[in-house]
Amino acid sequence: MTVRPLRPAVPPDGGADHRPVPKPRGTVHPDSTSAPTSDAEPADAKPADAPTGDAKPADIAASNAKPADAPTGDAKPADAEPATDAPAGGRRRRSSFAHAVRVPPRQLAVGAARATRAWSRRPSGRMTLPGLFLLVLVAATATAGALLVPAAIRKPQPVAVDATATAPGSGVPEGGAVPGGTDLTPGPAGTGDPLATLTPTPTATGPIAGVPGRPADALAGWAQQVGQRAGIPVVAAQAYGYAELVLRQTKPSCQLSWTTLAAIGYVESRHGSANGATLRPDGVSVPEIVGPPLNGQGGTSRIPDSDQGQLDHDTVWDHAIGPMQFIPSTWQTVGADGDNDGVRNPHDIDDAALAAGNYLCQGGRNMSIPGDWWGAILSYNDVRRYAQDVFDKANDYGRLSRT
Repeated sequence: MTVRPLRPAVPPDGGADHRPVPKPRGTVHPDSTSAPTSDAEPADAKPADAPTGDAKPADIAASNAKPADAPTGDAKPADAEPATDAPAGGRRRRSSFAHAVRVPPRQLAVGAARATRAWSRRPSGRMTLPGLFLLVLVAATATAGALLVPAAIRKPQPVAVDATATAPGSGVPEGGAVPGGTDLTPGPAGTGDPLATLTPTPTATGPIAGVPGRPADALAGWAQQVGQRAGIPVVAAQAYGYAELVLRQTKPSCQLSWTTLAAIGYVESRHGSANGATLRPDGVSVPEIVGPPLNGQGGTSRIPDSDQGQLDHDTVWDHAIGPMQFIPSTWQTVGADGDNDGVRNPHDIDDAALAAGNYLCQGGRNMSIPGDWWGAILSYNDVRRYAQDVFDKANDYGRLSRT
């Protein structure tokens, strides 16, 4: 067998009319370097534009028509592998980027989940994911706190409920004034503060040490004069004045005046005389003053029972109780013993007045500051008309007690 060199392909007649040679449909194996012989035509032959000298046009066409997967002679199957990286047209088509990213959302989500799961199994993912989770948890907690805590502060639960003051009032000063008050000096016939020689105990709920019986009885002279001028029962005036004296020692920065406590007592129960009740000499209202059920009807708040009926005798709904009209749940928190009898009784005006003073002064309030005064009264009962009524009455008591 003789190997002849390849010659350029020319028309059979050798004329100048050169016709284009058709391109092969398959691909040429890169390892095919030897030229074919005249007796056998291997599958890895070169394209039809380089035939041998004896090749005829018909042979060339037949050679080009053979598929790449049909080798002849001694060609190996591996040499005739079909091409997989080129399309049928011989050129690779490229799609635009916008078309390439058009993937269904569900497929994107599934792909992202699989990628995240695979990344989480790597060392970097195992170290990063817990930190990201904690960061999201802290951010969610901070957001919830920023939204819920100010709302809870702006909307406090009232201490007492006035069933007759449910409509919002008008004309409440915007921190411009506080009601006028007086000190506890006796009238023109007195010689000074009647409790100047006595020392209250250091707790807000304790009575004056060393005084037997009802400590507020020491204010009988002052209460007689003030009560006559302002129209307040002597027993009630003693309770309000004694509460101020205790708070002077236990919470001096509060500067709460008895006139504010007296105004609350008047608006809530007419100084312990609502519903036909009477204040006994020991300060207890008889019969007990119990407001309507707080079931959300008739303009009242909706407050289910919180004391199993021990204070208001109702196991379904709460009721405002006593001369200062405390809600049972609030009384269980701020109740005080103002008459030194060892019992915290919301129906005793001595205990109720001191408990009301403790509540108004809590949170570092200074009742001589208009904003603190109005905030304290609205926290006691969040009704604007109620706060205005308390302001007006406290102002009247301060003015009348000076005349």
